[in-house]
Amino acid sequence: MDRLNSQTGQRAPPRSFVRRSGRITRAQKRALEELWPVYGLEESTEPISFEQVFGRRAPTVLEIGFGNGETLVRSAQESQDVNYLGIEVHLPGLGRCMLLAEKAGIRNLRLIQGDAVEVLGKRMPPASLAMVCLYFPDPWPRKRHHKRRLVQPGFVRLIERVLEPQGVFHVATDWAPYAEHIEHVMSGNAAFERLSRPPSRYTTRFETRGSALGHEIWETAYRVRRGR
Repeated sequence: MDRLNSQTGQRAPPRSFVRRSGRITRAQKRALEELWPVYGLEESTEPISFEQVFGRRAPTVLEIGFGNGETLVRSAQESQDVNYLGIEVHLPGLGRCMLLAEKAGIRNLRLIQGDAVEVLGKRMPPASLAMVCLYFPDPWPRKRHHKRRLVQPGFVRLIERVLEPQGVFHVATDWAPYAEHIEHVMSGNAAFERLSRPPSRYTTRFETRGSALGHEIWETAYRVRRGR
């Protein structure tokens, strides 16, 4: 069932995720209580000042739906001259990510719990991100659920708004029909051009497990055109 927007009274777009309670370990619970003030950004409707949050000016990379955060933390650890921001809805993943960040001793990482569409629309300043990464989003394979897929024309317009000139949208999936859907949606936005080669990235645990099962990976990247 579609959600009702409490402010406008209109039907809100269906969410691209289902909230799961999930089992939270004792360590993850500690992280949510003790490490959130270090790595977490509180819920707000105000745009984020990256310079204030990170205490510096630097390129900022956003990963949407980072799971347990292994690749996000590793990226932040290897590229400490870059600011990293992650959005995730599930508490166990947030807790696990903060534990990894604490162990690695990194400070160039901040996390948000919430719906990526809402965060992009309300909290990301225009032309503020160097890259937006979306790795292995839920493909919602059943036809009646296709409207729940995150990559839709409205979502892509949000990505266009928050990317800086020449900014990159990097996306990967192991579901061929979703890869075709992504290409169709992206080709419908003239602000983007497809790159011949995606940026390098670390392999996710989900991807490793899928590859072992014979899943093929489709990966593409799109850059905001010059002079848009």
